[in-house]
Amino acid sequence: MSDDRLIINDESETVQTRFISFKGDNHRYDLAIVSSERFNDKKMILDLNGRRFEVLNEQEIKEEGILEHAFNLSEIKAAELRKFLLKIF
Repeated sequence: MSDDRLIINDESETVQTRFISFKGDNHRYDLAIVSSERFNDKKMILDLNGRRFEVLNEQEIKEEGILEHAFNLSEIKAAELRKFLLKIF
């Protein structure tokens, strides 16, 4: 097999990244939140401890089950993260 790969897209962009760590009642959260024109009204939320990420908007953060699934969190931990994210979104 050839090492030549068909590049479908290759763009560079300056993005804004915010690193936030906070301690909730049940869990410590270390996050990176990336804002980019590519994401429109969404932000990429990276869980630096759990090595998971998701691109979400405010409405999706409010939806039950989204954070639980994306970051593999219990309902209690997801509620804590949801409350924090909604403050900074």
